[in-house]
Amino acid sequence: MLKIAIITGSTRPGRNNEQVARWVLAQAQARGDAEYSLLDIQDFHLPLLDEPLPAGYNQYQKEHTRAWSQAVASFDGYIIVTPEYNHGPSAAIKNALDYLAVEWANKAVGFVGYGSAGGVRAVEQLRQVVGELQLADVRTQVQLSLFTDFENFSAFKPQDMKGEDLNAMLDQLLAWAGALKPLRAGAETADASRAEALQNA
Repeated sequence: MLKIAIITGSTRPGRNNEQVARWVLAQAQARGDAEYSLLDIQDFHLPLLDEPLPAGYNQYQKEHTRAWSQAVASFDGYIIVTPEYNHGPSAAIKNALDYLAVEWANKAVGFVGYGSAGGVRAVEQLRQVVGELQLADVRTQVQLSLFTDFENFSAFKPQDMKGEDLNAMLDQLLAWAGALKPLRAGAETADASRAEALQNA
């Protein structure tokens, strides 16, 4: 079974993010077509990027980075649940993405956005970021409005049609995650062969 992580996109106290992420998790798990897990960036206590080397070197010196790397690397695809702050995503999710490189590559990602405009501007910015990280972002996204999908802008009560949108996004996400898995396996085999050749040279 494919392993898909639902990543929270906010660490703000009193955030709406966690209840949205748990709704995504419950809806996804009900499908029974993959192994879905919640990956809460708040649990990893990631400070503003503090690794001395760029992520592409894959030489992490901080324990929080190693823990984040191990968690992210274990999945085949991701759903990022993002708020929209000032026409963009939160600094917390951008920071979490920037910590790593190879762990994201050749995997699939989908988006659930929320805000006064459905989180669309935050998702558009994140699409540029994940493209550079070699994540394949699927077209369909879930757009949740603070006006119609939250009561008093805080209690999450999504419209029924949002579940349909989520299922459509998940269909695309699993298709891409499955298609990319053999590509990663081939790359890992090639890397191992190169390492062995260098060792025996």
